[in-house]
Amino acid sequence: MALLAGGTIAAGLYVFGDTAKSDPIATDEALGRLRDGSLILVDIRRPDEWALTGVAVGAVPLDMRDDGFVAALDQLVGGDRAMPIALICARGGRSRKLAARLAEAGFSAVLEVSEGMLGSAAGPGWIARGFGLQSRLGALLDSVADNIKGRTIC
Repeated sequence: MALLAGGTIAAGLYVFGDTAKSDPIATDEALGRLRDGSLILVDIRRPDEWALTGVAVGAVPLDMRDDGFVAALDQLVGGDRAMPIALICARGGRSRKLAARLAEAGFSAVLEVSEGMLGSAAGPGWIARGFGLQSRLGALLDSVADNIKGRTIC
């Protein structure tokens, strides 16, 4: 997979520089919407990052660099690109850029958790707020179980 200066390849979408725009969501609001089932949370970090910190409870881990990212996201939302999705990464940078690119690709309700897992200028982050973590395996198993039951995550 090629990486160009100042950007990242994400699911076949080139995310360049800091010009991307997206709608932020606070970690506490993301958690509330995740719990009430009105939002799907997707952790777009790398597998080594998931292993290091764990994955937010209720989040689906999908590596944004994976060539099948968009197809997996489409499957997760059952083809409904209007379903609210929040993206979370380490500090909000990747999620902000990818959210904007996914919006351009037809996903109409993509939000980015601007604090990220580790915190940023927007706030202390998911982990420091104590919102709960699970292993990557646990997150994947929960996702599969929910898909089998015909439900969305949470």
